[in-house]
Amino acid sequence: MRVVLAEDLFLLRDGLVRLLEAYDFEILAAVESGPELSRALAELEPDVAVVDVRLPPSHTDEGLQCALAARRARPGLPVLVLSQHVEQLYARELLADGNGGVGYLLKDRVFDAEQFVDAVRRVARGGTAMDPQVISQLLSRRAKDRPLGGLTPRELEVLELMAQGRSNAAIAGQLVVTERAVAKHTSNIFGKLGLPVSDDDNRRVLAVLAYLDHGAQA
Repeated sequence: MRVVLAEDLFLLRDGLVRLLEAYDFEILAAVESGPELSRALAELEPDVAVVDVRLPPSHTDEGLQCALAARRARPGLPVLVLSQHVEQLYARELLADGNGGVGYLLKDRVFDAEQFVDAVRRVARGGTAMDPQVISQLLSRRAKDRPLGGLTPRELEVLELMAQGRSNAAIAGQLVVTERAVAKHTSNIFGKLGLPVSDDDNRRVLAVLAYLDHGAQA
């Protein structure tokens, strides 16, 4: 898999390059600024971009904005955000377009190489990789809005695990229930949020995003 990496801290950037190369990823570019990232994504067409949120020159949300612009130019470009921060507005926009793989991991909660590499591969293949803390922050400010209010406590648990990119089997294992029970909860969630039942990873994430978008407009 071909990767464009954006990280402004040299030691972390170099470490990520070495780690990914050790797992047979091809690093097309490892850049440190927003303009460099925009050029690399436009010219090199990677299989996946691994992007920090805050890059020079603004050191605000430039990395994430560059990734969003690249996805508008190339719908479906897989993007894995690796950051110390949860930028709620742009995180929702990244997740909401429903095109291609997306992920959002927090740097201080990535505990081993296998976890990180698995997330990169999952996103590159069109799946999702969401840190539970990111999902929690996105959901917490809108917990009383009507769409989510229509879900049962168990459906809320299933919804958060779905948004992390978990399969029905993984959710069943986490909650210690049967896969049949998870399938029923999933069907109920889609129905209550007005989404057709589907096993597509992006549509599962949209079950969360349908609620978030409603909350943003309320």
